[in-house]
Amino acid sequence: MKDFIFSNVLRELVNNKVSRNFLLRKLDSYLYSSIVENDQKNLQEVQEKKYKFMKSMLQSAVRNVEKGYFSRTVFKRIIHVLVENSFLNKQKYSDRLEEFKEQYGEYPPNFIVLSPTQRCNLNCTGCYASSNARTSATLPYHMVDQIVHDVRNKFHSRFVTISGGEPFMYKSEGKSLLDLFEKYDDVFFLVYTNGTLITREVAERLGRMGNVTPAISVEGFEKETDERRGKGVHHKILKAFENLRNAGVPIGISVTATSKNEDILLSDEFYDYYFDQQGVTYMWQFQLMPMGRSNHDFNLMVPPQKRVELYRKWEYLISEKEYCVADFWNSGVLVNGCIAYGRHGGYFYIDWNGNIMPCVFVPYYVDNVYDLYNKGKSLVDALFSDFMKNGRQWIRNYGQAYPKDPKNWLMPCSIRDHYANFRKNILPAHAKGESEEAEESRQDDEYYRKLVEYDHELAELTEDIWQEEYKKKKKQSTTQA
Repeated sequence: MKDFIFSNVLRELVNNKVSRNFLLRKLDSYLYSSIVENDQKNLQEVQEKKYKFMKSMLQSAVRNVEKGYFSRTVFKRIIHVLVENSFLNKQKYSDRLEEFKEQYGEYPPNFIVLSPTQRCNLNCTGCYASSNARTSATLPYHMVDQIVHDVRNKFHSRFVTISGGEPFMYKSEGKSLLDLFEKYDDVFFLVYTNGTLITREVAERLGRMGNVTPAISVEGFEKETDERRGKGVHHKILKAFENLRNAGVPIGISVTATSKNEDILLSDEFYDYYFDQQGVTYMWQFQLMPMGRSNHDFNLMVPPQKRVELYRKWEYLISEKEYCVADFWNSGVLVNGCIAYGRHGGYFYIDWNGNIMPCVFVPYYVDNVYDLYNKGKSLVDALFSDFMKNGRQWIRNYGQAYPKDPKNWLMPCSIRDHYANFRKNILPAHAKGESEEAEESRQDDEYYRKLVEYDHELAELTEDIWQEEYKKKKKQSTTQA
């Protein structure tokens, strides 16, 4: 099934209810053959996980189309903007991507994460963003516009992730981010938001555009969410869900796994509530990254054994429940490891001060967009700092360059899972901390020791899984027959 036929079948899937089951079977067969059977470059079990994830994404979307939570108009728009312009981007823009590689020696990243403002209307415990509207940094609209222009026309990408602060608080030069979304109507935007500002009017405008999906942050159910985010916040989130469902906009949720909500995330009840009752189409999960000298942050980390349990839960969710869930650590096999440092297939991060970082969870930088643009440069130049190149080299050596024999992609993160190597071989001495806490972390011996110990324990728990289940190497018995 060629790519254009794939797109047309997706469209027909929405239009033709009578033949929907038949078309789903056809798509499922196509996904399995193209991802698993016809792939000779990657480990088979890695490809099996990719297939199950893509199938869960398709099933989650179709379920919400059938419930009327996901409008057919929006679905068709997403097929064009997200599937054709982003997922099939390599084929559609292959000539320009090859020109980029010929000029710079490698392909560009597939997207960026941009936090255009630090402003937020909440004051969540442990959040890095400020709720003080007078002192919080914000990128001017013309700068945000230039950044998205570079992503679209220099990286030839049609996908941008927006984070914060609270994106729906953004105002600059008489513009909001809704104006940006409308201007770049061939770019798909994923927006991480607390959801409290998604009114009926905002949701309807998003529905008309069809190129935006909000991922709304929750900590668990009402109790857990309100404990961290403030009393009544979960109720406002449910109202945002209702507004988005009525407007036919696909809804996601974003969850940070901590020691406080790990048991909830190991229960079916949590996922059934959001996917079945609230009409969620996808969920992104994050592992808490401790920062600074606070023991509180370390106590909030999910212990290594629980992280492995969450990995098993993820396997179950995409294969048995067919819920579209990804954990940016436990699901590293979906993207062949770490996606930071501007690698092809990955991204880098720009914050509200214009600092360009390898990842949202790597709080150090070398370049800044203000400096680059003032010197007549572009985002392309940021890809070739020693910091970015060090990270991409590690990613290649860790398995991206050897997908048939990669190292343990159940520990894919360059900083969270391999902190000793990050400090020794990736982070340059001249890189600056994005915050005081980031600088404290770099100077604190106790912080170093705790993260390294965590990594060693996690390696002991996951290496056998990686070797036996992915590389199909059975553990040698240490006892004599």
